[in-house]
Amino acid sequence: MTYDQVASISQIVALLFFIGLFGAVLLYAFWPGNKKSFDEAAKLPLEGDIETKNKKNKNKKDG
Repeated sequence: MTYDQVASISQIVALLFFIGLFGAVLLYAFWPGNKKSFDEAAKLPLEGDIETKNKKNKNKKDG
């Protein structure tokens, strides 16, 4: 095998590997069973803001 043949085969194998990896990520992301965990993760940044606002409101009421 020449260098060109090895390079061509490795490029094709790498392309197929990354297409398969991309497909697996899509399946994981859109699998119906994962919706609940993704929804919870999407709300995490907002929960911190609510706690901070509640603490500020309590401090205003107390003081």
